[in-house]
Amino acid sequence: MFEKMGIDVSIVVIFLILIVITLIIVVMRLQIRVDRLNKKYRMFMKGSDGQSLEREFQRKFSQMEKMVETDENHASIINELKTIQNSTMNKYGIVKYDAFDDVGGKLSFAFAMLDKNDTGVVLNAVHSRENCFLYIKEIVKGESYIMLSEEEIEALRIAKASRE
Repeated sequence: MFEKMGIDVSIVVIFLILIVITLIIVVMRLQIRVDRLNKKYRMFMKGSDGQSLEREFQRKFSQMEKMVETDENHASIINELKTIQNSTMNKYGIVKYDAFDDVGGKLSFAFAMLDKNDTGVVLNAVHSRENCFLYIKEIVKGESYIMLSEEEIEALRIAKASRE
């Protein structure tokens, strides 16, 4: 039949051999994929029946619910800590100085402590040879209703600039 069409039989045989080799390669690749899927399937279906898989799903869902509850608990604790953090005095500034000419060593100081809203206090410790006096002045939103000394103003400025 091929001779009537002018086609050499050896060419047809070679062509068929190439097709068979190609099909063998395709079948081998598919077999490798099926083996991999079987391994994954066996791993997924560990246990003797579908009930074990169902129990595993229930256990995982229960763990997820516990994690959600824990996450909500952590969120409420974090919000509580944020509230506490906003009211703590975590900004500070200190300036050391000599209050009197006859006393050296910069033993006097002005110390400002502020919260997030720049509300807090300025402490001023004035050291002399005989005594040490401590003054406190209230700060509300970065301002004092009592006149501040240069050192207290500087300590307040440092405190306001910290943690911005």
